[in-house]
Amino acid sequence: MNRGTLFIILAVLQLAAGGCRKEKDVVILKLAHSVDVSHPVHKAMVYMGQRLEEESGGKITLEIFPNEQLGSERETIEQVQLGIIDMTKTSTAPLESFIPEMGVFSIPYVFRSSDHFWKVLNGPIGDEVKQSGTGVKLYGLCFYDSGSRSFYTTSKSVNSPVDLKGLKIRVQQSNTSIEMVKALSGSPTPIAWGELYTSLQQGVVDGAENNPPSFETSRHYEVCKYYTLDEHTMVPDIILINSDFWNRLTVTQQQIIQQAADESSVYQRKLWKEKTNESLRIVEQAGVEIIRPDKQPFIDAVKNMHNSYKGTETGKLLETIKTVE
Repeated sequence: MNRGTLFIILAVLQLAAGGCRKEKDVVILKLAHSVDVSHPVHKAMVYMGQRLEEESGGKITLEIFPNEQLGSERETIEQVQLGIIDMTKTSTAPLESFIPEMGVFSIPYVFRSSDHFWKVLNGPIGDEVKQSGTGVKLYGLCFYDSGSRSFYTTSKSVNSPVDLKGLKIRVQQSNTSIEMVKALSGSPTPIAWGELYTSLQQGVVDGAENNPPSFETSRHYEVCKYYTLDEHTMVPDIILINSDFWNRLTVTQQQIIQQAADESSVYQRKLWKEKTNESLRIVEQAGVEIIRPDKQPFIDAVKNMHNSYKGTETGKLLETIKTVE
């Protein structure tokens, strides 16, 4: 059964079930995501589910569907919009076609450090961005750490942007990510996450870009033997809930869900830091060459990209982010 067929079946079942989320006054939240159950993101969502049950006395439960069981990131975003599922975890990158403000995270070298990144996300700017999708039925509960994204390749090491020339690099379905790889001399190729291992193995693409835990847990290191820590973007994950469903909840239910999400975000950041260090050790022991390049050539290569946003809403948001100390 292909995903398109599954999507239609889910929609029909949801319409037929009409309000099946409540069973004897228990709210059952259905959440889908794309990563493996060993990933820090999944573990944080399991923790969120535990906290929901504890704080609600078992009146709010979380049912999690990992590993793209219900579709790709874009497909699960659309399912949340339609109310087929209640929640999803997605990277903010594919969200930019739904919520333009999310595109700012895919612009390379926006954040000066991890501290700067989290000051932005946990402050007024982060709150504004999380709530900016309510017009398309997407409400952001919290951000998850997704570290820094860097390039990994199958047969050629990347030490500077020049080395990306002629290489087909997998990117997420994000126009900003596509423009970034172009600015860095590569050839961007959007491919769904679940199809990437085979695409790398068969030479459909020459490389990809992602954070260390995703590189390791996906086992892409079995195919890609070069990992260049240029750390070009810090693209967070976000937990989304259908805004119509959210507004139908009681204030108490909203408070419990928001608290559990916030606590899971703190827990996820701790797991993420531990897993990043572990993943780098694992891939290096597996024979991956880890390259720590001079970042300045990469920064210089995307200056024109930054300048291209001047006078736009994204440009204004970009400048505001830069002022955060």
